[in-house]
Amino acid sequence: MALATFAGGCFWCLDAVFSQLAGVYGVTSGYCGGYNANPTYEEVCSGATGHAEAVRINYDSERISYRQLLQVFFAIHDPTTLNRQGTDVGTQYRSAIFVHSPEQRREALEMIASLASVFAPPAVIVTEVADAPEFFPAEPYHQNYFAAHPGQGYCTVVINPKITAFRREFAGLLKEPE
Repeated sequence: MALATFAGGCFWCLDAVFSQLAGVYGVTSGYCGGYNANPTYEEVCSGATGHAEAVRINYDSERISYRQLLQVFFAIHDPTTLNRQGTDVGTQYRSAIFVHSPEQRREALEMIASLASVFAPPAVIVTEVADAPEFFPAEPYHQNYFAAHPGQGYCTVVINPKITAFRREFAGLLKEPE
């Protein structure tokens, strides 16, 4: 098993998408990149801890590559908005790739360089690339949130359209229906 850690807005959105990929065996919503140990959701939402809402992905690199995970990551969020995704605003919603190896760092930086030409100036990719810090799992009610609450307002308005676009673009990477 390999690890990937991404922050790109609300972790509910990231979890809902990455959990659908073949070769992904677990997605944990949590917090990383901040200043204090064991932050709570309320503390992170205040913006005072420096943590980002993130997901840690356990995956089989023989079934899905880190590069494919990066492609999905950049397709499902806007890497050109500093400290915001849609109406979610604050450093806790920043775009970040927390790397677990020099190879992941190289691939992340290569992906960012290749995408730079896709965005018209003055847009700039603001995604942070940093060594993976300690990861703190979010409270249990945040885990698999979309799967447990598909009819909740945020899920209906924000996550559903994101999943529809993701499933259309990455149909070849999806898990087989059970």
